[in-house]
Amino acid sequence: MEELANLFHGFSIVLQPFNIGLMVIGILLGVIIGVLPGLGGANGIAILLPLTFSMSPTSAIIMLSCIYWGALFGGAITSILFNIPGEPWSVATTFDGHPMAQQGKAGEALTAAFTSSFVGALFAVIMITLIAPLVAAFALKFGPAEKFSVYFLAFCSFIGMSKEPPMKTLASMMIGFALAAVGLDAVTGQLRLTFGITELLTGFDFLIAVIGLFGIGEILLTMEEGLSFRGKAAAINPKVVWQTWAELPRYWMTSLRSCLIGSWMGISPAGATPASFMSYGIAKRISKRGNNFGKGEMEGVVAPETAAHAAGTAALLPMLSLGVPGSPTAAVLLGGLLIWGLQPGPLLFVEQKEFVWGLIASMYIGNLVGLVIVLTCVPLFAAILRIPFSIIAPVILVICAIGAYTVHNSTFDVVMMFVFGIIGYALKKTNYPLAPLVLAIVLGDKAEESFRQSLLGSQGNLSVFWSNGLVGSIMALGLIALFWPILQTLWSRFRRPAVA
Repeated sequence: MEELANLFHGFSIVLQPFNIGLMVIGILLGVIIGVLPGLGGANGIAILLPLTFSMSPTSAIIMLSCIYWGALFGGAITSILFNIPGEPWSVATTFDGHPMAQQGKAGEALTAAFTSSFVGALFAVIMITLIAPLVAAFALKFGPAEKFSVYFLAFCSFIGMSKEPPMKTLASMMIGFALAAVGLDAVTGQLRLTFGITELLTGFDFLIAVIGLFGIGEILLTMEEGLSFRGKAAAINPKVVWQTWAELPRYWMTSLRSCLIGSWMGISPAGATPASFMSYGIAKRISKRGNNFGKGEMEGVVAPETAAHAAGTAALLPMLSLGVPGSPTAAVLLGGLLIWGLQPGPLLFVEQKEFVWGLIASMYIGNLVGLVIVLTCVPLFAAILRIPFSIIAPVILVICAIGAYTVHNSTFDVVMMFVFGIIGYALKKTNYPLAPLVLAIVLGDKAEESFRQSLLGSQGNLSVFWSNGLVGSIMALGLIALFWPILQTLWSRFRRPAVA
């Protein structure tokens, strides 16, 4: 009851006119940040953090968190309309969102993405409200072995539960692992695969690779097919929104499963990107319409968007309760708290109740405001599809180049973007999946670091990955996901004589 009273007090703080205005401004800025490739929620918040120094900590965190919600919403826009993920966690949304746009269903795809994002965030916020004290004890159990087991589960799920040929998926993933190994070894401090190029000391940036593989690769393919942008007709009106909402309850099980996956990945240090990939892969395997995934299936938009938003929101839970950020954006917000003189951790809920519950209340209101804003602007976003591709292609190229350059203010990144674009074009022409490659680039170095730290701590004993119930159960789930096609075949053969 005390938590409920604190929450209502938090709502009274958030609903002040000044804070409502900051919320709207934050959402709009976040959507713009999410749309522009290369910026990202963490970079956007870091750039805008100095604007909040003159505000009270509660008002400042409300504005910054709403920038985060807006970025989560905005990442789906370019993913669906142009097949260019505005954010890393939006990559999986391109698999079915962009084909829907090509079929003239941009409004349905955007509405499904925004609504699913809201549902995932709402689930995570309710979880934060109810179980914040319990998360501290759980998250403390995550050492290097547990972190690696989560990454292992993500990789295995994509290999075993994908409809793509396993060997092609594995080959694509191996390319990603090789690219992730470039740069400074985090464990030994030695350089790997840099070939004397100083720009490669920090390795390949994920956003550069994604912008090239998906954005430039898609433009090259479309140019080869002719300067026509599929899906130009996109008549959007409130009726489309209502029709989409009427259809979404059919996927309630997918939404619930994605909420659970996303919340768990957000609390653990895995993050929104593997959550979206894993949710998409499992939905593709379990769904009755799994064969239509990748061809414009609405369920393929619902699953990753729900999981990504749930993970992005849940990542704030360990930051508040333990002072351990669950994502890069949460790490930037953590820096803001320290600048304002606040120390995240269990005592924050005791000493700064007004701040904590004001933030939690802003999560409820901020996501609702964000949903209204992005749905109101759906016609504007969908109208972009009516612009001829011969005009929009150079604009996309310029936006991609600007996004790539702003990551490190380096022309080398722009060159690498075009190199990745050629690689993406070649892989698409030979029917190799891009998603496993991207997943490996994102998580490859982190998985390697966790794996080696685990072995160093156990003196090379692999039993460390089965040393307790938590890490052992996650590893077991990974192996089941990896060999799922074989297990399914054996099970069907086992049941066949019984039926006869």
